[in-house]
Amino acid sequence: MKMISAMGLGKKYQVDNKDFWALKDISFDIKKGEVVGIIGKNGSGKSTLLKILSRITFPTEGRVELNGRVRSLLEVGTGFHPELTGRENIYLSGSILGMKKKEVDERFDEIVKFSEIEKFLDTPVKRYSSGMYVRLAFAVAAHMETEILLVDEVLAVGDAAFQKKCMDKMRCIAEGGKTILFVSHNMGLISSLCNRGILLSDGKIIKDGDMREVISAYQSTINIDCVDLSKAERYGNGKCKFTSVEILPHIQVGDDIEVLLKIVAFENVNNTNIAIFIYDNIGYRVIDANTSMKDIFLSINKDQNLNIKFILKNVLLKPGDYTLGIWIGNSNIENIDGIDHVKQFRVEYNPNISNAYYKFPGIYLCNFDYKIE
Repeated sequence: MKMISAMGLGKKYQVDNKDFWALKDISFDIKKGEVVGIIGKNGSGKSTLLKILSRITFPTEGRVELNGRVRSLLEVGTGFHPELTGRENIYLSGSILGMKKKEVDERFDEIVKFSEIEKFLDTPVKRYSSGMYVRLAFAVAAHMETEILLVDEVLAVGDAAFQKKCMDKMRCIAEGGKTILFVSHNMGLISSLCNRGILLSDGKIIKDGDMREVISAYQSTINIDCVDLSKAERYGNGKCKFTSVEILPHIQVGDDIEVLLKIVAFENVNNTNIAIFIYDNIGYRVIDANTSMKDIFLSINKDQNLNIKFILKNVLLKPGDYTLGIWIGNSNIENIDGIDHVKQFRVEYNPNISNAYYKFPGIYLCNFDYKIE
């Protein structure tokens, strides 16, 4: 049974008195129980597509057919009334979906428990932090009686434990036969959750098929060897920015990996962490080195230039191509600057490493040191 049919979708905006097509000639069908990942660079049309499917906005051309009740979890601020309390918004969300008060009552306690905001249940949501808002919004979306769930990448606001909790819940929803459309830049996460992928670029579908093949196609479109960081795809509030990154392009299995980062601060920042990530060729994060693991929280003054070198010790990644990502911020409060795909490097076979090692996958944590100048 088809749950979603998109036929010739197009969405046009006026930008500087010129026509700009955020989406153009988008067509696809999604069956009941499919979990589909939608990926692409910033500005490719992912969020516009979900807004059309959510009926938040309407297409300029084409049409959408939805067979079932739809619940959306898009950017923070969508779906709740800011003047109403958390309790009132739970019931408002249920009524919008056509549910009776008795049906919401049956799920109410489970929603509140999952969201972990019991103490603030009768506080207007306009006073919630972004993390609290997302907790309640996801809890409502995940526990209401719907057939289709649309999720944009808002879970990055929550802490790591809550993100894992949400992903486990989404897997349960998928296993229960619900249809899910999931937008994310986290390739490891989306490949573990979704079997099918849709790749968008400049408002058009580039590839639709097996999730791993779609991720591979996406990776090939990214300018990974981006030396000019001013042109890199980045996220964060920009209080500090990475200005340079250095890493050797070829490394043998078992070598140390050294990454030198240069950062400039545009505002004073406190209790800040710096991290590097390494992704394999299908987007799984296989190494995470964060100064918080060493209980180091940095303060950087406005106009200060900071150099930090990470030294990953005896890295036993299997031979192949990997991608470096970099980040500065506070995982529970804010993203300051982050670039998911900044440099590509290769790990080469090392004849001095036992052949038995190559039977095993790469690692997820490794020992590391750092130096700050």
